[in-house]
This record gives sequence, structure tokens and C-alpha cells, in this order.
Amino acid sequence: MIHVDTRQAVHPDHARTMDTAALRAHFLTQGMFRDGEIRLTYTHYDRFIVGGAVPAGGHLVLDKIAETRTASFLERREMGIVNIGDTGRVQAAGQDWDMAYGDVLYLGMGAGPVTFSGAGRFYITSCPAHRALPSRLVTVADAKEMKTGATETSNKRTIRQFIHPLVMESCQLVLGYTTLEDGSVWNTMPAHVHDRRMEAYLYHGMQPQSRVLHLMGEPQETRHIFVANEQAVLSPPWSIHSGAGIGGYTFIWAMAGDNVDYTDMDFVQPEDLR
Repeated sequence: MIHVDTRQAVHPDHARTMDTAALRAHFLTQGMFRDGEIRLTYTHYDRFIVGGAVPAGGHLVLDKIAETRTASFLERREMGIVNIGDTGRVQAAGQDWDMAYGDVLYLGMGAGPVTFSGAGRFYITSCPAHRALPSRLVTVADAKEMKTGATETSNKRTIRQFIHPLVMESCQLVLGYTTLEDGSVWNTMPAHVHDRRMEAYLYHGMQPQSRVLHLMGEPQETRHIFVANEQAVLSPPWSIHSGAGIGGYTFIWAMAGDNVDYTDMDFVQPEDLR
């Protein structure tokens, strides 16, 4: 079973007028990981798609959705898949990849139908592509790892870059994830915006009762959303994307837009936030 939700792009002037329910309806994706289903959110931010596939020991096939108006899902797209569950398998383009927890699979344009199986919980990201590039499994050991932040500022964290120019080539998809160290709560602080790229955050590895206070909005007109485990926030180019959590968590960041320059961002210092 495949379910697709569509989200329109939101102008910042409109976002300023939204109450809590409207913010959550436009920017938060919930219920993506359901046994035996593929659930996708098609956004009008760079035509980015996020979603989840949970085969629950069976097989799920992603081949075609009406929203792309193409013969197959990957006809004009590339895809990044992160396994946030137990070991699972992905099949595409005549190849099989066994994915452990934390592994990332890149599928290039034209890879054909994608089959998910096993005990994995697969987080799906996808954006339009302009040329076919080789598919590749990037394991946790293959990722580019970077330590940043400090205990004193409660943001000591490990960033792992997977679909990233320092690791492999993609058309416009950039993906990795960040894990907070014990005792740290803040992610991506100082905050920033990047006008040339949208971004999506999936929070996971959280206890059921835990929440992340996700900050969004224009730097001088901020808003917030409380996010639970395995929920994602869609971040427009004009919005900051930062947060603080109750207990440990990991967030998967994925971006698409004009470039793949991870450092192309405009920082906003805490004293300038409103």
C-alpha cells in the first residue's frame, strides 16, 4: 500500500499568521512509518519527497506515483534511503543491498522499481535529478565523520555525511545525520538559513515520551513545533532549523536546491534571534 500526501510551498508572510495547528499541518509530517505501508509526502519545496517504508518482514515496491506524472518514480529522480530499523534489504536496478541500522543507500536516476524487504524501517528522501549516477551503499564506516559543538554550550554532537561531495557524487541531493552526545540537547546552534536549498529533518532514536522543540521561521520572526520520534519537519529556504530535545536523539538532514555546497549557509547568532 502506498499513500501520498502533498504539501504546497508557504510564503513567510503567510507563516507569520499561522497558529500551532496550521504550522503543524504545513510543516510537520507524522505517521510515516506504518507496518506494511509506504507513506510519502510530496512537497513543492524543490519537488522534494520524504517518506517511510516498513515492509515488516514482507515486500513493498515503490514503482510509480501519480504525483510525479512519470512512468516510474525514479525516471527523473534520485533517492537517498536511510535504515533506522533492524537489518533490511533494498532491491533496484538488478542489485540487492543489505542495510544495517544507520546505513544509507543512494539510488541514481533511472534505477527503476525499488523493493523494500526484511525488518528495516526505511526513511526515503528524493528529489529531481538531471543525469544518472551510480547507485551506492554508504555504510556508517564509509561516512565522513565530524565532531563539533561543546559540552559547555550543550551542543556537542557528531555529524556523519553520507550523500555528500566529500563522500560521493549526486545531482542535488545532500544527506547525513547528526547525533547528540550524552548531556547535550541543542542541534545546529548557532542557527542558519540557506536561501538556495530547502531541508528536511527527521528526528528518531527518541523515547516515546520525549520531544524535540524544533525552532523554525524567519530569524526575527521565529516559531516552534514540538516533534515526536520518527516525525519530520519540512524547512523552507527562508526558515531557520534548530532545536533542543528531551533526552538523546538523532536527526537526519536532507537537502536539495541550487547546489550541493554543504557550507553555503548564512548563520544567525543567538543574540539576533527573535
